[in-house]
Amino acid sequence: MTRGRDDRPMTAIRHLSLGHACVDVYQGAVAALVPYFVAERAYTYAAASGVVLAASLLSSVVQPLFGALTDRWAMPWLLPLSTLTGGAGVALSGVTDSYGLTLAAVAVSGVGVAAYHPEAARAARAAARGSHTAMGWFALGGNVGFAAAPLLVMAVVATGGLHATPLLLAPALVGAALCAAAVRAAGVRAGTAGGADSSGRDDWPSFLRLSGAIVCRSVVFVGLSAFVSLYVRQRAGGGDAAGTAALCVLYAGGAFGTVLGGRLAERYGRLTVVRRSYVLTVSAVAGVVLVPGPGVYLFVGLASAGLYVPFSLHVTLGQDYLPRRVGTASGVTLGLTVSVGGLAAPAVGALADATSLQVALAPLIALPLVGRLLLCGLREPGPKAQVVPAGSVSSSTA
Repeated sequence: MTRGRDDRPMTAIRHLSLGHACVDVYQGAVAALVPYFVAERAYTYAAASGVVLAASLLSSVVQPLFGALTDRWAMPWLLPLSTLTGGAGVALSGVTDSYGLTLAAVAVSGVGVAAYHPEAARAARAAARGSHTAMGWFALGGNVGFAAAPLLVMAVVATGGLHATPLLLAPALVGAALCAAAVRAAGVRAGTAGGADSSGRDDWPSFLRLSGAIVCRSVVFVGLSAFVSLYVRQRAGGGDAAGTAALCVLYAGGAFGTVLGGRLAERYGRLTVVRRSYVLTVSAVAGVVLVPGPGVYLFVGLASAGLYVPFSLHVTLGQDYLPRRVGTASGVTLGLTVSVGGLAAPAVGALADATSLQVALAPLIALPLVGRLLLCGLREPGPKAQVVPAGSVSSSTA
């Protein structure tokens, strides 16, 4: 009987990770749809990047609000509802030929994604019991969703056109069921939120510097997500398949990087791993922008790993810098700072229209260096929750 109770957090992590994958399919799907909007509707680079902006703008504004709410109340019912909302927006994005209605549809999807992450991160933190690796598995689910998005979109849209996007609702239906199962496994009920440390001290200066670094990372990631498919087609040839392959490499490398980041952090410390990953990203992005031919795929993979190794570590660092406001920290690190990258996408697109994609992507090389400078002088937050050895929670989720 005791063993069954001990299995419940592990089951919750598994379900939350899979549900996270189903939600973040819709973040990846927006970028994956960009080439099809360009091809079928003759959108300019600026107009296409506006679709990415629409998905990010409302999300960036409302996600901290949802985080603040989860600091006060547990809202497990929000997980399946937000999953369905995220899916419905993307499913409707190709139904209308109106640019305005397309923007509205992806904005609705962004709100659904925004509502999901703070509550899911709070629930995952409670189930992980302090394990960086377990949080890495939760974050991995989102990266798997990103990686699957280009293939899913290609399978649906390349065969049925943009008007087939209602078929993209399927992952949301699966994700809603998984989220409901995770809530049952964790035994979470609506009411006062758990996971916050009322005796801890919030370190806002460190949290804001960390957030600034994540913004730099986000701009690079969103810029590559929106345009790497089109860019690789130009640099390596191969048409739609080459572009889709590049986007899959970008997202799949992130899945590997997230798991690796959690394991490295338990050995070397979170901040050491985060700082070194930002340095790696500078060189990797330079390779993406400057290296011609098939070699670009190697640098896309390295850039992906560099961008994603610190992903789950950003979340746990933010939560530990604001122990009294875990939901707010999750909303900012998983939402606001990530979504704000979408605000830069139209600028990248406009510069590409005026010059070339290579010129427009070149400024992304410097941003990880700026992020690394912001991380200088930060210290591990404390006192921290006891770290659980990797095998105690995450071994069952592998």
